[in-house]
Amino acid sequence: MASSKCNVETLIKHAASTIGEGPHWEEKAGKLLYVDILSNDVYRYDVETGDNEKMHLDGSTSIIVPAEDGGYIASSLRKLCHLDWETKTVTDILEVPSIGSNDRFNDGKCDSNGRLWAGTMGYESEPAVNELEKGCLYKLDKGKEIHTMVEGVSISNGLAWTADNTVMYYIDSIPRHVYAYDFDQASGSISNKRIAVDFNQWSIDDAGFPDGMTIDIEGKLWVAGYMSSKVLQFDPVTGAKIRQVTVPGKRTTSCCFGGRDYTEMFVTSARVGWTEEEFQQLDPLAGSVFKVTGLGVKGLPAPSYRC
Repeated sequence: MASSKCNVETLIKHAASTIGEGPHWEEKAGKLLYVDILSNDVYRYDVETGDNEKMHLDGSTSIIVPAEDGGYIASSLRKLCHLDWETKTVTDILEVPSIGSNDRFNDGKCDSNGRLWAGTMGYESEPAVNELEKGCLYKLDKGKEIHTMVEGVSISNGLAWTADNTVMYYIDSIPRHVYAYDFDQASGSISNKRIAVDFNQWSIDDAGFPDGMTIDIEGKLWVAGYMSSKVLQFDPVTGAKIRQVTVPGKRTTSCCFGGRDYTEMFVTSARVGWTEEEFQQLDPLAGSVFKVTGLGVKGLPAPSYRC
C-alpha cells in the first residue's frame, strides 16, 4: 500500500463550522453540493466563480441530492424534504420514527434507478460516540414510499454501487465495517450481507472510522477515514488497502468525484469536537473542502432522485 502522488488543495476554506458532509457533484449545473450538518445548512458551490449559495433548514441536514424533476431532496433531522432553491421553499415529504433519543438522518445517495437510500444514526454525544444500533437504512422509492432495508445500525454512512449494479456497498462506522450486499437493480432489494473491508485491521490513526464513500470506474472504493486525515482506496473484492491520500484536515468525512471529466475528488471535513485552541493549533483547516487532482482514475456521475 502506497501514498498517492497527487495534488491536494483547499478549495473552500472553513466551508463548514460544524460537520461538512454529503458532497455531490451536480453535473448539469457544474456545482458542488454539500452540507454543514449541525448548522442546518446546505450549500451550492460554483467551482468556476467561487460563488457559494446557502439555504438554511429547520433541522440538522446531512443529505442533498438533485431531484430529476427539479429542486433537491434533503434531510432535516428525521425528515426528508424537497427544496426549491429559487423560491427557498421547503416541502416535507415524510418523517421516519425516532428509535433512540434525538436520532437523525446521516448519509444518503441515489441508486441508478433514482431511488434514494438514506440512513439514520443514534444521538452522538461527541465525535464517534453515540447511541449504538439505533439507526436504520431506508429506501425512498419513486412513489415516495419508504422502506426499511437494514436495522440495528449505529452510524449509517457511505453508499456506493458497482457499475453493473450487482453489488451495493454500505458503511456502518462504529463497527468500522464496509459491507457488501447483492443488489437487484429492478426491485431495489439487497441480500447476502458480508464484510468487504474491515477497518479493524488498522488503528484509528492509520485509517480512522469509515465515513463517506465513493467508487471509481475500476470498481475500487474510496473511503474517508474520519479522524485519520485520509481518504483511502480499497479493493472491495479482497478487502486490501491500495493507497491513501492525506489531506490537511484531520476529521475527513466524505468524498465524491466530480469536475468536467470526473477526475477531481472533493473531500469534506469536520470542525466539531475541537476547542478553539485545538482548532487553531491542531487542525486549522478543519471544516474545509479539499480538492484532489492527479489520481489517475475517474469517478462515475451520481444519480439524481427520480420521483
